[in-house]
Amino acid sequence: MTKLRPIQENELEMIMNWRMMPEITKYMYTDPKLTIDQQKEWFSSLKGRTDIISFMIEVDDVPSGILNITDIDNINQRCSWGYYMAIKEKRSLKLAMALEWNLYDYVFDVLNLNKLTGEIFSFNKAVLRIHTMCGSEIEGELKNHIYKNGQFYDVTVTGILKENWYAIRHKFKYDKIPFIT
Repeated sequence: MTKLRPIQENELEMIMNWRMMPEITKYMYTDPKLTIDQQKEWFSSLKGRTDIISFMIEVDDVPSGILNITDIDNINQRCSWGYYMAIKEKRSLKLAMALEWNLYDYVFDVLNLNKLTGEIFSFNKAVLRIHTMCGSEIEGELKNHIYKNGQFYDVTVTGILKENWYAIRHKFKYDKIPFIT
């Protein structure tokens, strides 16, 4: 069983180590060199914020990854998101799609927003394909958008609107994943 739950302080070192794994940072905008003090500061900064929600992805009682809902903008009724699965053995296409569909439900039904967007390195064709298979659309490409390790990278922007999700949701069969807040 999979669930999304609040991150616990005793998981900060594990998350720090995940976030510095080359196979994770390859697909992220930064390659940080983190310390436990920085992790504690980050964790503390999350308290009371309304523009970001971070979840631990737990699969079969094993902490396996992080899902972030960011840039929550209630005025314009939109947000962004990203996630990673650090535990290879827990990764699967079925789980990736279920996470995405459940995220749509959470963003549109619980947060009552109108749009969900994501930014993905354009070279990450597998994730772009998953997003479009789940119902998101490619909205455009930001050329030379991220400078990392001496090289510029293009970024593809994806998005889905509440009305579009509601129009296609019935086509998908997926396990419900609880979001525990």
